[in-house]
Amino acid sequence: MIFLTIGSHEPFDRLVRAVDDWAGAHGRGGDVFGQITARATYVPRNFEYVAALDPAGYAARCAEANLIVAHAGMGTILTALQTGTPALLLPRRGDLDETRNDHQMATARKFEGRAGLHVAMDEADLPALLDRLSTEGAGAYERLPLVAQPRLIGALRDFIFQGTS
Repeated sequence: MIFLTIGSHEPFDRLVRAVDDWAGAHGRGGDVFGQITARATYVPRNFEYVAALDPAGYAARCAEANLIVAHAGMGTILTALQTGTPALLLPRRGDLDETRNDHQMATARKFEGRAGLHVAMDEADLPALLDRLSTEGAGAYERLPLVAQPRLIGALRDFIFQGTS
């Protein structure tokens, strides 16, 4: 199953439309489920969707998905890495008024090439990546731990308590 999630703040019609077009062209609507927000203006014709999911429903969809298709939001990226579900990211763009600036473009560039994360910088790149990732798979990778590594916790503790007795 491919889980499309666009975040919880603003619509992302460009991504929803691209996935909908791909699902319709390939007869894959039954393989796609989307969470698209109540404020979306584009309504998918080729796959099932909801406006929002509660946290448990969202976690369940992420865990059962073979691929997450999403914006380049840090919450979605962290969830994909923690569940071990490969993600295909399309960043929101400030010049298209999809977000306030291009922070998602910077995030996508930073994570591009990391195991488990795949980036389409433009919706025109999305169909070929969906074809490849939905048929070949996205490859295995190590899950991000749910808790901080002991070394990081120790460094933070030392920093916070430096100079105290």
